[in-house]
Amino acid sequence: MKPLIVLLVSFIISVLLIKAITATYNFTLAARVAMATMLLFTAIGHFAFTKGMSMMIPKCIPFKEGLVYVTGVFEILVAIGLLIPRFKSLSGWALIIFLLLMLPANIYASMHHVNYQKGTFNGNGLLYLWFRIPLQIVFIVWTYVSSIRL
Repeated sequence: MKPLIVLLVSFIISVLLIKAITATYNFTLAARVAMATMLLFTAIGHFAFTKGMSMMIPKCIPFKEGLVYVTGVFEILVAIGLLIPRFKSLSGWALIIFLLLMLPANIYASMHHVNYQKGTFNGNGLLYLWFRIPLQIVFIVWTYVSSIRL
């Protein structure tokens, strides 16, 4: 829920700031700024909640903590790329692929009741997916519309 709130609030603020600076509305730029802001917000979680996020990764995958750090850095790089016109499309596709690849980790985490912020197994469980899967779709569509679609 927090990433969605960050996305929407930063979108509104970005629309207003861009309008104040350029005297025009640029919704796609505001949407990319908002997604970049949300990605920076979620990237912080990779460093603040490394133990809990590594619990979201299936046991068969090695180097879990390292993978959590790498994905956090990846989110930062994609956030920057979304703001550079030359890289916005490439960054958008990379983010969409990343979001699709994260879906199995979210399913695994919900099946095992992972609470990534506390690093425990007392999370919301499968109910979490009823929110998370539609949210992933929103993020994918948002990225496609603001970064890739001509």
